Amino acid sequence: MRWLGLDIGQRRIGVALSDETETFAFPLTVIDRTSLAADVAAVVALIAEHAVTGVAVGEPLELSGRAGAAVRRTRTFTDALRQRFDGELIFVDERFSTAEVERVLLSADATRARRKQVVDKLAAAVILQQHLERKKA
Repeated sequence: MRWLGLDIGQRRIGVALSDETETFAFPLTVIDRTSLAADVAAVVALIAEHAVTGVAVGEPLELSGRAGAAVRRTRTFTDALRQRFDGELIFVDERFSTAEVERVLLSADATRARRKQVVDKLAAAVILQQHLERKKA
């Protein structure tokens, strides 16, 4: 069984993939957003290509834990995805995933351009890894 992790942003969707044992999450790709239909189709294509049975989606709650505009945008995407994907779809609190990735990249002295290239798919990997660890507990 494989899982896909998604970090859904306004401009890009970071994508991560688990190994078949559901132990490790690996950054996979970044989808540049164009339209809801095209973005969902791109995710569905990755699901089919990698025989994914579950999707872990980062839920961008506000620091207070409230669901704001970002959560509503994410839910719009996942509602459209549910129409084309019958597998398990779960939400993972992602409040600090991007900040965590940025800290790691800065400590690794990654250039601004390099950080921009990888931050979304690394954040998706953090989201997916959180889910995989929670499943094993």
